[in-house]
Parts: sequence; structure tokens; C-alpha cells
Amino acid sequence: MDVIELMRGRLIVSCQAYPGEAMRDPRTMAQVARAAVAGGAAAVRAQGEEDIRQVVAAVDVPVIGLVKDGTDGVFITPTLQHAIRVAEAGAHVVAVDGTQRPRPDRRTLAETISALREHSDVLVMADCGSLGDALAAADAGADLVGTTLAGYTGERPRTDGPDLELLEQVVAAVSVPVIAEGRIHTPAQAAAALAAGAHAVCVGTAITHPTTITSWFVDALSGQA
Repeated sequence: MDVIELMRGRLIVSCQAYPGEAMRDPRTMAQVARAAVAGGAAAVRAQGEEDIRQVVAAVDVPVIGLVKDGTDGVFITPTLQHAIRVAEAGAHVVAVDGTQRPRPDRRTLAETISALREHSDVLVMADCGSLGDALAAADAGADLVGTTLAGYTGERPRTDGPDLELLEQVVAAVSVPVIAEGRIHTPAQAAAALAAGAHAVCVGTAITHPTTITSWFVDALSGQA
């Protein structure tokens, strides 16, 4: 399948649950992914090798896979070995940390992408936090760049919604498709991201994380008490 073309102008849904949560189960995430696809998602993003395997088996759309190892610094598919495991789990696209921070295995992003491609015929999405990250990731050979880490690396302020300013900068500066991701909480924000030039829009929390969604409503009601 032409994964990149299939995602053009459409919605990617991130189906992830945090450790210790009630939904933190690969079978549950596969069911959530099926529900997202039934609603029109063009692709799914999944975290963890078993989640990826079960999601790939459950849906007929491209799966963007990643592994999180840790909570600080470079922790999204941080090493070549993590990336290889994601590819072996069946992901069509391997999402990796696309920042310019030191990686745990001391490889550069370019070295990681090159070595991964020697092992597997897979696309690579670089999760970036700044314009500099995106430029470097594109030069390193990433097939896609995302604004996933905008506001989380200290290079840019954390906006309430998506960082549309960064999105527009990246779209204007790189030749690879740009995925808008990060704090997209409403359909209007998703549409704004597409209008700003995104190739596709990835939404996670606002669709697939009921704990957070519930807290939004609870907080709103508490403010009225």
C-alpha cells in the first residue's frame, strides 16, 4: 500500500494507554483501533510491540508503531534496537524521536534510519519538537516529520492547542510530508492544522483516552459548583 498517500488529508488516531491504566492491554488497544477505523481513521498509531502486533492484525489501515522506554529525554523508540523491534512487530511506519538530543545508543538519527532500512523495508516518522529538529530529520532520511514533541523539549513554549506556528514553519521548510500531532483536542483544531499545510492530522488523547476526557468534563463542572 502507498502508506503516505493513503494518509493525505486524513485523520490518524493514536491508540495508547499509559502503564497502570485500566485500558493498558493490547487486546483493548486493538479494539479501540478497530473502532477508530470504523469511524473513518486512515491510519492508527500504536505503542508497544504486542499492541502493534494486535493492532496490525485487527485493522486494514497503515499502523505507525513506536516503543516508549522511559519518561525523560529521548524515550520514543530511542535506539536502533527499539526501532527494529517495532518494525518486526509489523508496523508500516516506525516513529522515532526526531530531536537533536543525544540518543541512548549514541547513534545519530541518520545512522539509526540507515541501519533500520538495511534491516527492514519500512517508513520512518520523526517526532520533532522544533524547526531545527524537522530540518535535521528530513536531512537524516525521515520519510515523514511530525510536530509531536512541540512544547516538550524546552525549545518552544507549550501552547494550549496545537503549535500551528511551528507547523507552518516546518511545512514551508521541508520537502517531506508533515504530520500535525500534539494537543489537538477538537475537530476545529484538527481542521486548522490541515489548513496550515499538514499532510495528515494525528489525534490521540481527545479520542482514545477516556481518563483525560472525563477529567475535562469534571473540571468544567467543578468550576460551576
